[in-house]
Amino acid sequence: MRQAITGFHLDEEGHFVAQLACGHHQHVRHDPPWMNRSWVTTDSGRRSMLGHPLECVKCEENSPCDPARLSLTETQEQLGRETD
Repeated sequence: MRQAITGFHLDEEGHFVAQLACGHHQHVRHDPPWMNRSWVTTDSGRRSMLGHPLECVKCEENSPCDPARLSLTETQEQLGRETD
């Protein structure tokens, strides 16, 4: 089932994870030659993919939602408010 990307966060190892509209998370690695997702490596690239659908295997498996996480954008916005 295809679900829209609503945000991104970093996992414990520093890999980007897409947050999907369904509440699931999915790694989106740039790992050539196996996975070519150069858009993951820049903030503007990740922002350009917001709303883009990804296939969500967890939805197909009827898995429960992943724990909620703040997206990078939300985290940056909160840090900006704290320093104002």
